[in-house]
Amino acid sequence: MTSERAERTDDPACTGDLPGGLAGGPPGAARGGPVSHSLSRVARLHRIAAGKLLRRTGLYPGQEFLMMRLWDTDTVRQSELIKAMDLDPSTVTKMLQRLDQAGYVKRAADPEDRRAVLVEATGESCALRSEVADAWTDLEEQTLAGLDDVERKELARLLAKVEENLCRETQECPERRGEAGATEEERRSADRE
Repeated sequence: MTSERAERTDDPACTGDLPGGLAGGPPGAARGGPVSHSLSRVARLHRIAAGKLLRRTGLYPGQEFLMMRLWDTDTVRQSELIKAMDLDPSTVTKMLQRLDQAGYVKRAADPEDRRAVLVEATGESCALRSEVADAWTDLEEQTLAGLDDVERKELARLLAKVEENLCRETQECPERRGEAGATEEERRSADRE
């Protein structure tokens, strides 16, 4: 292993003599995927910007997605919420505990199945809903500043294509999980319904 490392450090590709890395542009190992590298950087910066804007609401990044789901549904089982969020159950449980303590959600045992927990947004969360909507509007403007309407639509179109590519390759899109065996034609038909 040591001799292998020595060989690798003697390789000019591993010594940092190549463009990229800290000198600007993607790191050497990411040169084969400059768009993927850019997407990673943009996603990271977008999350940071969202976190700063959400700070004024008292939410942590990610909690707003959970609240958005609850605002758009009635009471939902915690297990269904975990599937919809596509997060680790312990992460969602921790989020719900914090949101419950803040008075934004209410959790109760399901009267039809005492093992299940029902979750719903509280009336107290209604004010939070408009704050989250304002934060997302501000985030959209910060993110797309300098782009005209045509460029914004084109970016949205291209990102939708990239998302579809990644969904197809990873089969990890929560809204498509039940469709793994479906053909592309069947998925498009389901999307239109």
